[in-house]
Order: sequence, then structure tokens, then C-alpha cells
Amino acid sequence: MKRRQFMTGAAALPLALAAPKALSQATDELTIVYPSPGGLGYFAVYSAIGEGYFAEEKLKITPRSVNGSAAAIQALLAGQAQLAHPGPGPLMAARARGQDLVYIYNYFTRSQFNLVVPETSSIQKPTDLKGKTIGVGTADGAEVAFVRSIFDAEGMKEGQDYKFITVGEGGMAVAGFMQKSIDAYASDTAGAATLSLRGIKLRSLTPPRFQSFFGNGYVVTRKYLDENRSILERFGRALVRGSKFGLDPANKAAVLKHARMGNPQQLENMPFAEALMEVYYRLTAPLDPAKGFGYNSPEAWEMWQKTLLASGDLKTPLDDLSKAYSNDLVAAWNAPK
Repeated sequence: MKRRQFMTGAAALPLALAAPKALSQATDELTIVYPSPGGLGYFAVYSAIGEGYFAEEKLKITPRSVNGSAAAIQALLAGQAQLAHPGPGPLMAARARGQDLVYIYNYFTRSQFNLVVPETSSIQKPTDLKGKTIGVGTADGAEVAFVRSIFDAEGMKEGQDYKFITVGEGGMAVAGFMQKSIDAYASDTAGAATLSLRGIKLRSLTPPRFQSFFGNGYVVTRKYLDENRSILERFGRALVRGSKFGLDPANKAAVLKHARMGNPQQLENMPFAEALMEVYYRLTAPLDPAKGFGYNSPEAWEMWQKTLLASGDLKTPLDDLSKAYSNDLVAAWNAPK
């Protein structure tokens, strides 16, 4: 999901001990391949492992990490995993190549990118940035295209109505605001956490329709979905419980402990880890709680396709966009026990 990711060795993770009765029954094994070793970002799955929710569903989960969404899709197609966690763009590109993959669980429900200003700023909406300077992490980062699309929707053009300057990530943006060299910042997940940690409270200028540019989620092959609906129902049910556990402030310490299974390095700086978790809580909460965890918005998928077509990442629209995702299991995942 992040712009810069790295490869980590694949390693099976310990499963919380199940009750003796569960151990005597058959357990299904699922390997999930992630595009980065993000223990904090994938807190729901690690909380579900650590709290024994998967064990209760008679599932053994093995998370593995690769370098990016394309590699995650490749591993899934090669039969090295049952689920992958790519973004919608790479998924649609794969479908355009004839690979029948289905996005079944919308995990990162909101965009990881945001157009932000300090809370003390008088700027209240994107059009207030006319004639202003927006800081970015890198000149060609994904957040640049995201923020540019916000201005395009307002009829504002780069170089004419506003300008970007490269200030670097996180801490460099703090300096940019303090020195008044930037008026706003195109922030990613880590950048927002860093700014918060440095004492700069932020206000988002991202319009609601752009917030629904969801990110990575759980993907399977059509064949696996058709043949293993019971397993996927149990998987999603445990994952929803892991999400709810993680979003409960009373469980903060346990969530951070469980996240160490995925990437212990992220927990070396605990204040930063806690700030980052606050961002991930917002990114993974359902846009519409009434529709439950994992829900795919058809309108959001249409928005993604239009954006990918405009950028050239998709040459032509998919034959049937509705086949790229499924909400068939959402009700079962969110049903009260």
C-alpha cells in the first residue's frame, strides 16, 4: 500500500492456542500475502490471531510479505497463497489481463492520502489554496496525483492556480509549516502520524468523495471464492472481530503487542507507533457503519476506474466492473453472534 515498501522474509506466525476441543477437529490453513510487512496497518488480522478468533473458527493463518501489490497478486496466481492484499488499481489491471480475481473485503476504506493544513490555518477548503504552495514528499509520489485530482475537480491547474514543492516526508513537512514555506501538505499515512507526533494538529481539506478512494483489501481467485465460501465466511467473521477489537481504545496495548508479530521494527519507536495506529484506525473504520466491515461501494469502484482510465493505467474500461468485487459475504461477516 505504501509508496515505498521492502521485502521481508516469509515466516509463519504463531497461532494463539485453541481450546482442546478445537485442536481435536480439522483446521483449515490460509496463507495471506501482503504487499509490505506492516504489522500496525494490518492490525485486524494480528489481533484476530493474538486473541484466538481464527482458532475459534478452526483456521490457521500464515501471513507473508512481498514487495508491492503486483508481487502479491503474482504470488496468489502462482498458488502460493489463498488470499492477497493488493490495491484496487493493480487488481483492475490484472483483470484487464484476463485474470479473474475478486476483491472480497474492503480493508482500507479511506484514501491513505490527504490534503491537510494545520488546524490554526485560515484555509478551510481546497479553493482557498489558490495562489498557495503545497508541499509533497516526492515530486512523483502517488499523493501528488491524488491531490492534483482534487484541484482538477475544482478547475484549478498546477502552475497557474497553485504549485507543488518537494519538502520530503514527515519531519520535513513540519519544518515547511513552521517556516511558512508551504501552506498545505499532501500527506500519506506515515506523514500524518509524524506531524501529529510533532504537535501539529491537522485539518483535512480532502472532499468526502475523494476520501472514498479506498485502498488495499483482501482478494481471492474466482475459483477459490466459488469453492471455499465457508472458509472465507469464517475468515471474514474472525477478521471483523479483530477489527472491532482493535478499534476499541481499551485494547490499545494488546493491539500494539499483537502487531509485533507482523513487523516488530514498527514498534521500536512507541510514540510514533501509537500515532500511526491512530491513523490506521481512521483508515480502516467503515465509511458507513450500517453496511458493515468489508463492504465494497459500487460508486467508489466506478470512481477508481475513471481515475485509472484518465491516468492511462487502464487502457479501456473493464467489461464488467461489478465482477471485480463482491459483497456476497459481508452480511455473514458482520452478523451478531
